[in-house]
Amino acid sequence: MKISIIGAGNMGGAIASGLAASGSVLPRDITVIDHKGQNVPRLKAISEALNVVVNDYTSLSTADMIIIAVKPWMVEEVLKTHRDLIAGPKQLIVSIAAIITLSQLQEWTSPLQPVFRVVPNTAIAVRQSMTYITSQNADKEQQNSVYRIFSLLGKAEVVDEKLIPAITSLTSCGIAFAFRYIRAAMEGGIEMGIYPDQAKNGILQTLRGAIDLLEATGNHPEVEIDKVTTAGGITIKGLNEMEHAGFTSSVIKGLKTSNVK
Repeated sequence: MKISIIGAGNMGGAIASGLAASGSVLPRDITVIDHKGQNVPRLKAISEALNVVVNDYTSLSTADMIIIAVKPWMVEEVLKTHRDLIAGPKQLIVSIAAIITLSQLQEWTSPLQPVFRVVPNTAIAVRQSMTYITSQNADKEQQNSVYRIFSLLGKAEVVDEKLIPAITSLTSCGIAFAFRYIRAAMEGGIEMGIYPDQAKNGILQTLRGAIDLLEATGNHPEVEIDKVTTAGGITIKGLNEMEHAGFTSSVIKGLKTSNVK
C-alpha cells in the first residue's frame, strides 16, 4: 500500500515515523508532504527511505491512501486545491481533523469517494494511540485497510460517526487531562518533600500498574479501589477529600465541556 501524508507536523510526522518503525509498511511506500520543509531533517533521521517532499503533491495521484494531517481549517482548501490528483473511487481519503465531518469530506472530494474520519491522540508518536475510525462509502475491505494501518500505531476501533465528539473528548482531549493529573500529583509530591523527577517516576509507574491491573483483571476501577481503601485508613481519607473538592464532578464537567458537536 502506498500512503501519502499531507502535513509533516506533530501528527503527520508521528504517523509516518510510527508506520516506518512498525515493520509492516515499507518506508519507501510512505510519502510525507511538508508544506514549508522545516520537518525534512527530522523525518529523514528516522528513515532515509521515507519520501519527504516539500510542497510537492504529485504523489497523491498514485497513493492508495491519503492521510490529511493538517489543521482543521486547512482541510477544505487542501482537498479542493488538489482534487484533480485524487485518482478515483478506490483511493482512501483519511482525515485526522476531529471536527471535520464525513459529509464535509464527501463534499470536498467526490460523491463516491471512500472517506474516513479518524481520531487518534498524541500518543501516536510512541505507537500507543487510542484511535477511533468512522467512514462513508467504504466497503468492509477498505475499512479493514484503514483499521490495520492505525492498529500499527496503538489500539484502534471502528465506531459510528455520532460517537466521534464524545470520543474526541474522552481520548483525544483526554490525554491532556491525564497529563494534568500527573502534573498535579507531582506538585503534591514536591510539597511533601519528594524531588520532582522522583515524584514523576513514581506517579508514572503507579499509573502503569493501575492500567495493567485493570487490563489483567477486567475489573471495574472501583473494585481495585476497594482493595486499597481499608476502614479508617489513609487512602479513604485522601479519596474523600478529593471528592469534597469535586474531583469526579470536575472530570465529568471537563469531558462534557470538551464534547463539542
